[in-house]
Amino acid sequence: MTQHFTKYAVAAFALCVASVAQAQTVEQFYHGRTMTLIVPTSPGGINDISGRLIARHLGNFLPGNPNIVVQNTPGGGGLVAANRLANTAERDGSVVALIERATPLVAIQGDPNAKFDPLKLSWIGSLSSFQDDAYLVVVNDQHPAKTGFDLVGKNMKLTLGGNQPGSTNLAFAYIAKNALGLNIDVVRGYPGAAPMFLAMQRGELDGQIIGYNSIRAGQPNLWNDKKVRPIVQFGRKTRLAAMPDVPTGRELTKDPKMIALLDFAEIPFYMALPFVAPPELPADRKAALRKAFMEMAADNAFLADAEKVNLEISAITGEAVEKLLQQAAATPRDVIDLYSKLASPPSN
Repeated sequence: MTQHFTKYAVAAFALCVASVAQAQTVEQFYHGRTMTLIVPTSPGGINDISGRLIARHLGNFLPGNPNIVVQNTPGGGGLVAANRLANTAERDGSVVALIERATPLVAIQGDPNAKFDPLKLSWIGSLSSFQDDAYLVVVNDQHPAKTGFDLVGKNMKLTLGGNQPGSTNLAFAYIAKNALGLNIDVVRGYPGAAPMFLAMQRGELDGQIIGYNSIRAGQPNLWNDKKVRPIVQFGRKTRLAAMPDVPTGRELTKDPKMIALLDFAEIPFYMALPFVAPPELPADRKAALRKAFMEMAADNAFLADAEKVNLEISAITGEAVEKLLQQAAATPRDVIDLYSKLASPPSN
């Protein structure tokens, strides 16, 4: 009897706490609270820089002005962070995340390691729509390749580094190799861009694939001193104005199947720095987060801070992110299967 009473008492208390939390206004909920912002990579890269930028500013635009702390949760090419957000994080608005842009595609592909449905997550927005950005194959300045066209055929070879399966840089390394036919060897397993740059400086790698704004933010000296050179740009249908001599991936193929593959593969770039909360978020807190995010992205102090770390801001709304993911999910299955085959490491 006592055991049953205790069980019922605990359940009743939990229900009471939940009811009180639901009854709070957004300002009451966030006042005096410390929020957690999950970052899916180790410190130093574009996701970490962006997450810490958001953490410094977002609380100023939320009712109650909560404090925000960053937790780096690397692993699985971003899947560790996404799975945590979807399955174990609090669904009350106290936990948010900046996730790897390609991680939702892994779930849409049907990867069993992706334990979430991207269409059910609470998308808050994205700091970048890739308006003034590009995803670059960069090589050490001493490598002989001047553009991606030099790697078509067997006369010249390139060794690219990559992260874990599910990461954008690894997927596009294999797209360059398998879909576009560039003469590339891929060495995977690096935990981030910074370790790959160190490997490039040691001569272990010839290059890697990284965003234009990412490299300028994370490795400004290498970029400004021209120690690395871009030879292909993805995430664009036309060449970025800042790099008129660097071909797009689309220019390296005439195969309509590969163009369709690129259409699917490049969707994540248009939500390049996606900011998201768990599923089933209370509607008023989701609305408050979305409003605060877009107000932050237009704020002069925020933009000045972003400029200091060389981040290009071209924010889009949570609704816009949802539309991109709906477009990805509606891609014909044969195109998704081709992407899964050509953008993944070979099975051993």
